[in-house]
Amino acid sequence: MTMLTEPKKKEISISVNEKPRYQALDKKVVYDTKGLNLWYGQDHALKDINLSIYEKEVTAIIGPSGCGKSTYLKTLNRMVELVPIVRVSGDIQLREQSIFKKSFKVEELRTRVGMVFQKPNPFPKSIYDNIAYGPRIHGIRNKKILDEIVEQSLKGAYIWDEVKDRLNENAYGLSGGQQQRLCIARCLAIEPDVILMDEPTSALDPISTLKVEELVQQLKQDYSIVIVTHNMQQAARISDRTAFFLNGEVVEYDETDKIFSNPTDRRTEDYISGRFG
Repeated sequence: MTMLTEPKKKEISISVNEKPRYQALDKKVVYDTKGLNLWYGQDHALKDINLSIYEKEVTAIIGPSGCGKSTYLKTLNRMVELVPIVRVSGDIQLREQSIFKKSFKVEELRTRVGMVFQKPNPFPKSIYDNIAYGPRIHGIRNKKILDEIVEQSLKGAYIWDEVKDRLNENAYGLSGGQQQRLCIARCLAIEPDVILMDEPTSALDPISTLKVEELVQQLKQDYSIVIVTHNMQQAARISDRTAFFLNGEVVEYDETDKIFSNPTDRRTEDYISGRFG
């Protein structure tokens, strides 16, 4: 899909008495988080999160360990609810539809929102079956259609040329970097709207990390991507916007260039400069 480059828009000005909503002019909002609070038992892990994530951008979430980055990411596809002591208030809307409504099935949400984890987690199956798994779950049985989905998904993850002659081999035979790109291809096979990435390169070597970063830059032409990373250089390289989390709160959220060159909050500057974290 070819995408025309849009000029960057100015942020909406906010009066000093308003809660910052961090919304941009003329940008389609994919995810809109409104007054989100989350508790693990008595631990208040996310505190009044108000954050808009925009279409066909890479949004990076940075902050020290334990600040709520991964918790927020897993709330976007409700994986956090797998923890029995979790309690949530507020709302998250995906394309203006609350993900917490009973009518919004978790299965539908996780079809529209793909997830890539910190460590590659291919299924103990062939490369082909890893990619075909999702489409089969959704009822596709036609071999020709599955073949096309597998090829296009692997091409979309820029790994087709490396594995096209090995499709029937076990995915565990791939290198770590190849496995991670295979997992991204597995996401693409179900045609998600959003791809969530939780530290996707932290277990990879520098060359594999570069390939995944290049892939992310290509994927944003067609997908909205939210990436949690401890690597601030990575956030600066690949993201359009960056949110700085600290102690369960969003301290600052803006265009990445501004966050790294001219942050408005001293805590952001201190973290980026390495004074803590």
